[in-house]
Amino acid sequence: MWWATPLPADDAWLALLTPVERTRFDAYRKAEDRDRFLTGRVLARTVLGRRLGIAPADVELDATCPDCGRPHGKPRVPDSDLELSISHAGDRVGLAVSSGTPVGLDVEATTRNSGDDLLRYVLSDAEYTTVAALPEADRADVFFTYWARKEAVMKATGLGLKIPLKSVTLTPPGQQPAVVGSAHDAVQPASTALVDLQCGPGYAAAVAALTPNGLAVTQHWWQSADFRPLS
Repeated sequence: MWWATPLPADDAWLALLTPVERTRFDAYRKAEDRDRFLTGRVLARTVLGRRLGIAPADVELDATCPDCGRPHGKPRVPDSDLELSISHAGDRVGLAVSSGTPVGLDVEATTRNSGDDLLRYVLSDAEYTTVAALPEADRADVFFTYWARKEAVMKATGLGLKIPLKSVTLTPPGQQPAVVGSAHDAVQPASTALVDLQCGPGYAAAVAALTPNGLAVTQHWWQSADFRPLS
């Protein structure tokens, strides 16, 4: 696991984007969305380049959607067993990398609004009952913890929000994070591992892996000064 804060859109970092990625970058209307997208790709290429022993610019990332062919799918490294997942929210951009095991990462800003409609969209009936019974001051943190865990699981499958969030039920707050029920074949409780992550106040984050063997996570903070973007 690597965490970074959004990079500025400097030419040195923009040079690491492919033409397709640059088109996606330019399509974002808000500067903060462009910076987060850029940082995710720079983070992936610099970390993976070091792991593969090649220059960041030589790291190929394929985000082709298997359904429509557009470049908004889960990124992968062709001809490699490396699995990765990128997520961002607010001032946090994260990268999860594993070898041979599908992995998913999600981070959520807990300061966002979380009205009843959103709770019912994300939570199963059992989870909704748990959150609704909490003091109002505690609901947001618990809700976004549920959400980050669920999104991490969905991303690990590669299907994302094609799996309804409320079709999966997780352990309640205070217990080890785990899937305890699923109405979708792609999510199997016995072969899904979940770990909560800490990336600072105001954020909930989790990483999931499709494995029955548990999940060990190491976290690092990425520093742009440690990398030469064009070498």
